[in-house]
Amino acid sequence: MLVSARSFDEYRAMFALTDDDLTGRVLDCPGGAASFTAEAGARGVDAVAVDPQYGPGRAGLGTLAQREIAHKHADVAAGAGAYVWSWFGDPERYTRARLASARAFTADIAARPGRYVAGALPRLPFPDRSFDLVLSSHLLFSYGAGLGEDFHLSSLVDLVRVAAREVRLFPVLLHTSDLRYPGLDRLRRRLEGLGVPSRIERVGYEFQPGGDEALVLDCAGRGPLPTGRPGATAHDPVKWRHRGGRGAAPG
Repeated sequence: MLVSARSFDEYRAMFALTDDDLTGRVLDCPGGAASFTAEAGARGVDAVAVDPQYGPGRAGLGTLAQREIAHKHADVAAGAGAYVWSWFGDPERYTRARLASARAFTADIAARPGRYVAGALPRLPFPDRSFDLVLSSHLLFSYGAGLGEDFHLSSLVDLVRVAAREVRLFPVLLHTSDLRYPGLDRLRRRLEGLGVPSRIERVGYEFQPGGDEALVLDCAGRGPLPTGRPGATAHDPVKWRHRGGRGAAPG
């Protein structure tokens, strides 16, 4: 899997985010080298990112992302006809935007490391209902050809567990075929049985052909989740800010 480096503006478009959506605590999972948390934090948003690559060696993650972006540029330019350019305009702008995002991420993870937590689906290191809004892009569904349906269900349940209000996922397509993830309807029915209704929402962003839809999970009235999930009573590892109005700490 490539290390992604998407921007705050991309996130706003991918997830149809409004200013009201960003008034609560927000989790980006997995964050990769995206600059969403950096740019959101600069705007006063209480944003946190989680990713398995935020462990030892994470200082080089932004540099790795920049190298991957530069390497990918030739492939994107050569295959430009396979993408939708309504958002980026052309391959040059695409590459510039991704490089800028990776650089912003690199600066922020060094300056404010407390925003970036090591962790991975399907077991996140946060207590229940830690975040008002959880955003997840380009892992679930995208890599559905390699990640099984059981992994998807466990991951979705844990995203729901840590969300107080909503989970939004983008896109709902396989990255290998531009087709919807085949188990999507079954997963939605399983979540419905847990008291988590969902809807497919059209968004104002498309790069992968047909990839202009997000899945929105309503977590506010959910029923009990499967028991015995590690992390359910975990101590919140994010020290720089906590729920409930407690003050921010440096870092």
